[in-house]
Amino acid sequence: MSRNKLLSDVAYAALKAKDKEYRKADISGLYMKVQTSGKKSWQLRLKNNEGKWTWVGLGSYPEVSVKIARSQALKYQSGELQIVTRAERLKQALCDESELFENLMRDWIDTKKNTWDPATFKKEVQSIEKHLLPVFGQRKYKDITSGEWLEFFQTKQREEKILNRIEKLISYCRNAYDLALFKDKAHHNPLVGIGKFLDKDKSEPMKHVKKHELPEMLQKIRNYSSEQISIALELLILMFPRPGELRQAKWEHFDFEERVWIRPGAMMKMGIEHGIPLSNQSINLLKRLKAISNRESEYLFPARDSVNKTISNLTFNVALNRLGYRGKQNPHGYRHIASTELNDLYSDKAQVIESALSHLKAGVKGAYDKGAHLRERYEIMQNWADQIDQLCGPRVFPKVHAS
Repeated sequence: MSRNKLLSDVAYAALKAKDKEYRKADISGLYMKVQTSGKKSWQLRLKNNEGKWTWVGLGSYPEVSVKIARSQALKYQSGELQIVTRAERLKQALCDESELFENLMRDWIDTKKNTWDPATFKKEVQSIEKHLLPVFGQRKYKDITSGEWLEFFQTKQREEKILNRIEKLISYCRNAYDLALFKDKAHHNPLVGIGKFLDKDKSEPMKHVKKHELPEMLQKIRNYSSEQISIALELLILMFPRPGELRQAKWEHFDFEERVWIRPGAMMKMGIEHGIPLSNQSINLLKRLKAISNRESEYLFPARDSVNKTISNLTFNVALNRLGYRGKQNPHGYRHIASTELNDLYSDKAQVIESALSHLKAGVKGAYDKGAHLRERYEIMQNWADQIDQLCGPRVFPKVHAS
């Protein structure tokens, strides 16, 4: 078609659909295809590397304008652009997909399946999917610069105020890039040293009441509408575990004869098995709990809708809020109360107290043995429970009537 007969954008826009699809010729080899639905697209007719005629799609109209379509056609015809076969496109797509940040994170997450407990695994995957993948998931991880990561995490820190969560996300990203380094899929880690330039966490210790406020709070706890949750909150005071550890506790972890709760490594923050000696008061609470619990569940605190799941991680917080302790007492805060009081009582046994709180350094072995001060902790745990009784009085259980 000669230049003076070439259609304009306006003319192409005015082309109507017919009973059969048709092509309208433009410059040599370039056509607009008009489908029966009215959809329009550009096609280029030329020979491939094997000398065979083929069609090359140049995109839909009007997304690809007349000017751009003609420019692309001339580049193909001059050899500036090469025809990519379907097989080559598929190969390139697979290559590109393996370089996406989302796939890097999925590969790293897979390494945590056997080290994180199921609840933690699910929670952290959801966090990664919420915060990281919508922004960087479809980017090539090698192309994401240190500056982009710094801006992203600084903005998230300052706008969302989730400093602890940001620390975890940074750790996960840094570890994922380390995995790429070990697999020879990256040459550097763009997150190394990023912590120097981020806001520091100035968060206060978990909220907790003073020791003299324990009697009133414990009385309210003992009168709580759910006896199971009431027992759970009192066990948090007596044994001061991390709340998540108590939520996930199973009956098989408890040995009443040896008077110890053996928490498997998969449950623990440091991934190391750890034992909590049981005071007389804790054993009584546990026996009462067993008497009133759903015997079909392996968990101490099963969910209402399934014996195979635990209660929500919000349950203890909700109970304390209902008791009037919103902003005053956090389930994790019981650890702070016990730590403060026990360090005052046993100033010469700092290591024993640290072991009681399961503050263990990475690499420590034999956490459930005498090397972890287990014998000394029996005395400390019983003394602490006796002090609670002296302050608040012993708990009296209603009788359980046989059905």
